[in-house]
Amino acid sequence: MLLKKRQEFGLSKVPITLHLVFYGSPGTGKTTVARLIGKIYQELGILKKGHCIETDRSGMVSQYIGNAAKQTDKLIESALDGVLFIDEAYTLKPENAGKDFGQEAIDTLLKRMEDHRDRLVVIVAGYPNEMSRFISSNPGLESRFTRYFTFEDYTPKELLSIYQKLCTSHSYRLYPGVEKALLAKFLDLYNCRDSNFGNGRLVRNIFEKSIEKQATRLATLDKIDEKALTTITSKDIVK
Repeated sequence: MLLKKRQEFGLSKVPITLHLVFYGSPGTGKTTVARLIGKIYQELGILKKGHCIETDRSGMVSQYIGNAAKQTDKLIESALDGVLFIDEAYTLKPENAGKDFGQEAIDTLLKRMEDHRDRLVVIVAGYPNEMSRFISSNPGLESRFTRYFTFEDYTPKELLSIYQKLCTSHSYRLYPGVEKALLAKFLDLYNCRDSNFGNGRLVRNIFEKSIEKQATRLATLDKIDEKALTTITSKDIVK
């Protein structure tokens, strides 16, 4: 807000590092928040467009020398006045990989972050341990990324809430007792989770399987009314 006010009075911009690091497992909302950051920065007058360009290693690194720089440059050009979101950014610097073309992409990124510091916000994201290793692997990365945010895994109750929201969004309702069964399922999955735990993506997959099972169950009925079409029962929950 103060930055916008300074601009209104014709005052010079105060150089502020706006690049961010998002720590978190898949499905915790990192991409969604990156898109929102762009819109927020646009509203505050920090970015002119506020759009979000999403990429990962495959969008930045080629198997040929020199191409990584070109690909990275092209991505940065498209992201100017907005946000460049790099998911699983740590894959640009594989551990004990020796010479890797990812370094070429990193070098290009660091230079452009400095050249376009008033027009570009870079957000890098990935697993906490891997991202810590990635950031600490290069002094340039450590100096440019000074703001860190952690996205925790969703709790069983939060996973259930996501499932319920999906039901509401698609005009489904849960038969009495199904919520309890789902909560027990999410609790079990949460307690047994590993680095591949999918969070919101996991819930979407379970919801889609529920719809598939419901369709199979309804296919055996002679008559199907609206209530049957919109109700998920315990038989539709994958064990």
